[in-house]
Amino acid sequence: AIFLGRSSSGAISTSRVRTLFSKNKIEAVIHFAAFIEVGESVIDPLKYYSNNFSNSLILLRAMKESGIQKIVFSSTAAVYGNPQKTPIEETDLRKPINPYGLSKMMVEQVLEDFSRTYNLGYAILRYFNVAGASPTGKIGEAHEPESHLIPRILQSLRNTAVPVSIYGTDYETTDGTCVRDYVHVDDLAEAHILALKNIKMGAGNIFNLGSESGFSVRQVVEACRSVTALKIQIREEPRRSGDPAVLVASSIKAKKMLDWQPQYPDLQTIIRHAWNWHQNQKF
Repeated sequence: AIFLGRSSSGAISTSRVRTLFSKNKIEAVIHFAAFIEVGESVIDPLKYYSNNFSNSLILLRAMKESGIQKIVFSSTAAVYGNPQKTPIEETDLRKPINPYGLSKMMVEQVLEDFSRTYNLGYAILRYFNVAGASPTGKIGEAHEPESHLIPRILQSLRNTAVPVSIYGTDYETTDGTCVRDYVHVDDLAEAHILALKNIKMGAGNIFNLGSESGFSVRQVVEACRSVTALKIQIREEPRRSGDPAVLVASSIKAKKMLDWQPQYPDLQTIIRHAWNWHQNQKF
């Protein structure tokens, strides 16, 4: 792995990317780098457009100059905004309601244009909610501060003085809380390998990656309670700006075109793997 440093302004070094490409035999790029917090993107959109969009242009320019013509891009369900229907298909309307989703959609558009003009081959993977941990217990998810629901719940169980905040209880859903589709991180990783193998020059594809099942925040809390057999403290908070009510994927296209076969599709398994990892950490 090679780390591309950023300056204090947040911009990656164009010359360093060029040097990286010239000194290494690189056939394709998998682009994971981004800021991903919806609420933060509403508060500080410049941070998101600078990093997620502008830095992606620097990367793509360096790829073009170096003759690297294959890329897998990590996108997001946030490009759909408040979807017109569920499950969401890749051809459904893109209408982001926050700068995070818009910054990702802008890169998607650039990839489409580069493919037509410069013969770039690409795969866009629209993640739904990624969760879980390696079944071996060696690799897991931890952010500082933690913002993802399942690790927030599991961290709170290790520190009983910290309640779990539920942001918004008045959405038009079965229990008033947001509904999301959770996909296991190992299944997501496998999809990247399959997508890379599927890329053809001068063409692109877009794939939703989810479990095709929706769970409300309260249902996720209850599933964590069931897996851990521990009591969870809840604190209800107002809605966060930029959060859609429901995001559930149709992943039929990935299953058909990539032969993607998720090994851990159920929520309790996702939580159990994450809890196994959390129990062995010292943070």
